[in-house]
Amino acid sequence: MANRHGTPIWYELMAKDPLAARRFYAEVVGWQIDEQPPTGSAMDYRMIHAGDGMIGGVFKLTDEMCQNGAAPCWMTYIGVDDVDRCVASIVASGGAVSMPAFDIPNVGRIAMVSDPQGAAFYVMRGASDENSTACDPERAGHGAWHELHAADGAKATEFYLAQFGWDKSRGVDMGPMGLYQLFSVAGRDLGGIMSDANFPRPAWLVYFRVDGIEQAAARVVKAGGQVIHGPMEVPGGGWIVNGLDPEGAMFALTGTRTVA
Repeated sequence: MANRHGTPIWYELMAKDPLAARRFYAEVVGWQIDEQPPTGSAMDYRMIHAGDGMIGGVFKLTDEMCQNGAAPCWMTYIGVDDVDRCVASIVASGGAVSMPAFDIPNVGRIAMVSDPQGAAFYVMRGASDENSTACDPERAGHGAWHELHAADGAKATEFYLAQFGWDKSRGVDMGPMGLYQLFSVAGRDLGGIMSDANFPRPAWLVYFRVDGIEQAAARVVKAGGQVIHGPMEVPGGGWIVNGLDPEGAMFALTGTRTVA
């Protein structure tokens, strides 16, 4: 993929029951998730369609993976110019490798890593020359915001700016919780980094765009999920909801308060 180094390019849900995830997210976000994995595929991986293009995939967790500690969650892929060089730099800066770099034919080269505080993510160089549009804050169903809940937000900010060429945007004073540091990629604000001792562990939280945040929050509950925070207005006039899907994977939604 030709996206600028450091751009979020794909989102992946790790789920025990892909069909249950398919029903839940179709109701809540409006996605179409493939009912079956591709014929002959070595793994159970189903694409997520936002109506105007693919934004991610659902990876089925096996019983063995769960027995070894894997749990349902959302993962973000960050596009990079060179996966191996990026992994080496991450390790040299105190990060770790969870899955060494490998090639997927006709897809690209990927590796799963974690930052020095333990937040996990993928780095990827796609085989296609086309830009990924999975991340687009203006399009419903696409990734719109990327929020890192870190043990030390300031140190995490330094790490990601150095690795991916992100720029510091404005900071928001959150009172006792400290500074919420926004970051931008190619001049566009795409997320924020904060210290959060109340989060279970350092992790990235992805916000997907919806139209009508209150209606979306109601759909979360109706479909069997849980709203754990919101709807709440945030600086700039947007609205957010944080939730858990029926398997416990944390996700978030952002958008307008009501459907126009």
